[in-house]
Amino acid sequence: MPVYQSHYEELLATYSNHHHAVELLRQHRPYFEKIPSIRRSRDSVITIPLPVVQVRRRIPQSELKSSDSLYELIALPCDLSLLMCDPEWKIKTGVEILVFIHRPQEDFSHLVSRWRQTQVALSRGYTWEMPQQFQHIFNEGAEKMYPLFVLFEDTSERIKRGLNGSFLPYVIQNVDVATEKSNKAVGAVSSETTPDAE
Repeated sequence: MPVYQSHYEELLATYSNHHHAVELLRQHRPYFEKIPSIRRSRDSVITIPLPVVQVRRRIPQSELKSSDSLYELIALPCDLSLLMCDPEWKIKTGVEILVFIHRPQEDFSHLVSRWRQTQVALSRGYTWEMPQQFQHIFNEGAEKMYPLFVLFEDTSERIKRGLNGSFLPYVIQNVDVATEKSNKAVGAVSSETTPDAE
């Protein structure tokens, strides 16, 4: 069965909730261990669906008009950013996990290109456009970005083989169509994972 838009939308909506995001990370232990506090997950994991960042403009400063800003907002090609925060100090740690959900009609090169485009976009220095309730948190770029790919049982073997060969970590998600139709939570993520990212 092919991957449908509704499957993608279901996972995007589900993992926008920090509880489900923690369960997603649980399927890839090296990332799960980066969560500052599991007991205080609401203050430890900030989820941002379809994230936007403020980056420095590419054009030389000398070409900018006095009224122009040195920065611009751009939408990242990842599906979710999971920002780790210290629940005591209310500050963002140096760990950011960027989630890429397999989209309908997307092949290996398109999926990995989204990760590469994200790396390039964030290489200029950036700050996150934070959700309203977390705008007080210092949100400059990370010491390290980590990708996590979310695939479906019906994702082609070529994509799985390519991610394995690239040492890019992924988990397999099973979307229960019957559950989806009743607007309940998605099925559990399988325990299939790959080694750490580069």
